[in-house]
Amino acid sequence: MYEDDDFDDDSKEFRDFPIFKKAEAIYDIIMRIEQIDAEEQEGLSEYERNAISDHIDYMVENASIIPSKIANALSSDVYNEQMENAAVIRACAKELLADATDLISLGFKDADYLQILSAEVEEFRMLFVEWIQTFDPSSYSIDRWGLFNPPGVNYDDPDPDDDLPFDPLDLFNDDDDD
Repeated sequence: MYEDDDFDDDSKEFRDFPIFKKAEAIYDIIMRIEQIDAEEQEGLSEYERNAISDHIDYMVENASIIPSKIANALSSDVYNEQMENAAVIRACAKELLADATDLISLGFKDADYLQILSAEVEEFRMLFVEWIQTFDPSSYSIDRWGLFNPPGVNYDDPDPDDDLPFDPLDLFNDDDDD
């Protein structure tokens, strides 16, 4: 589904991927929610209007982060880098749902948008689960913090690249003189 060959380093065609398109759809919904002025929420206290505004600001921030982290993960073929981005994506999506729940409890009047958002995030979650299954755990660098190593790799394992012979001076030697 997501192959390295699908990307041209110059074009970064992330927008063609279903998970990226769904992230953009979520962002569009959040932007519609943001357009609903908290001041127009009749019958709410100033505290509730301010809290609604704050939650919507957080939602805009999270909805903005998701597509960029998808693009970062799609541009990498290193497992732990992909997983780091995936963890941020998951956290942002979960926070969107938590903020939507908070908006409802605060009396946000246009709850229909929040139901649409919830359905979109659920569709996104399904795409996300399929997408992370495509990450190749054999292509990794050791995460010395120990969070995003593939199964069987520990933070204190020796780096497999450490035993490769490398002399930095070889970069400056001119082989044409031979």
